[in-house]
Amino acid sequence: MKIKSKLLSNNISIPSIGFGTYKSGNEKETAIVVKEALNLGYKMIDTASFYKNEVGIGNGIKESKINREDIFLVTKLWNDDHGYENTIEAFNKSINNLKVDYIDLYLVHWPNKLNAETWRAFEYLYENKKVKSIGVCNFKIEHLEELKKTAKIMPMVNQIEIHPFSTKNDIVNYCEYNNIQVVAWGPIARGRVFTNDLMIELSNKYKKSIPQIVLRWHIQRNIIPIPKSSNKDRIKENIDIFDFEISSEDMKRINSLNEGDNISVSTPPVNTIY
Repeated sequence: MKIKSKLLSNNISIPSIGFGTYKSGNEKETAIVVKEALNLGYKMIDTASFYKNEVGIGNGIKESKINREDIFLVTKLWNDDHGYENTIEAFNKSINNLKVDYIDLYLVHWPNKLNAETWRAFEYLYENKKVKSIGVCNFKIEHLEELKKTAKIMPMVNQIEIHPFSTKNDIVNYCEYNNIQVVAWGPIARGRVFTNDLMIELSNKYKKSIPQIVLRWHIQRNIIPIPKSSNKDRIKENIDIFDFEISSEDMKRINSLNEGDNISVSTPPVNTIY
């Protein structure tokens, strides 16, 4: 399966869909599912230190026999590790766990009062070629505007929760205007889309599964989705979305499911509110 790519603001190529690994299981289970995803054609693997699965991810990459340079590896800095020195230390721990020499995209997992100091460490890692790209997660417009005041290099990516029930139009438009690529976590709303009448109708119309419809909706919005699954057939199905197009009318119908930007299918950890 050939996955299309996009260019970030620093001209680094990023796959247009990725493989999410939150709650991927134990070390052995994680290695198996990552190896499976890579061998089925995924190029981007998304993890985080908070997921406690970086060792399994590293093992899965090694067992896949796929060249490291052909994999776009993403991990994230957790809330307890903010600040310049702490960030460097956390990064080194992540690459040791993953058994790699560099990270393709390193993200700040949640905004924090130490954003400026943390981001200075991210810039250091980027300038010293420890990471190929840097970005953030769950940043609202006000967080990005605040970061602008001190950043030498703006984030190349903002990873946020996006699905048909929370389209996040304002932040998506802001990021597009500022050349920040949006990546969507929770793209199928943790399965909520399966019981939606419109999704069922469109699945029948396009002869595609409901997740394929939703993931294609993200792609046509210029958003990179990172679906997660442990089922081999579903993993394969989720990247089979480049042979059809949703009409503009049906795109608008999906957009109309939006219930507001504050709708979430996941509760953030208690120490992430800033």
